[in-house]
Amino acid sequence: MTDTPKPSALFLCVHNAGRSQMALGFFKHYAGDDAIAYSGGSGPAEALNPIAVEAMAEKGIDISAERPKRWTDEMVREVDSVISMGCGDTCPYYPGKRYEDWVLEDPAGQGIEAVRPIRDEIEQRVLALLRDFGVEPAGV
Repeated sequence: MTDTPKPSALFLCVHNAGRSQMALGFFKHYAGDDAIAYSGGSGPAEALNPIAVEAMAEKGIDISAERPKRWTDEMVREVDSVISMGCGDTCPYYPGKRYEDWVLEDPAGQGIEAVRPIRDEIEQRVLALLRDFGVEPAGV
């Protein structure tokens, strides 16, 4: 047993309704209890993008219970890595954190055919992030 803290990430996008929620869903699915993640937005939507929910369900991951939420200073302070997805200047910056900007198309207003490749790219990036953390993704 080790006292080493679990690696952690915060996934950010403007509305916290699509990209960041898909990333969180994949992270939780593949990391299990070996790492911690949160998601948030700078201007959260009222509800999740239903096409993002549908796209994730196709992968066997249910994100329908999640709700868009605003990121908090506490979330940023608690994590090792902050992953932004199109929030630009509205994303927080704290010295000493690892920052990545994942340039991904916004799934808002798009059909399932357009969202699937976005979802699949997010999955690959999450898997790479977990491996960078030293966490072997479960079920891969």
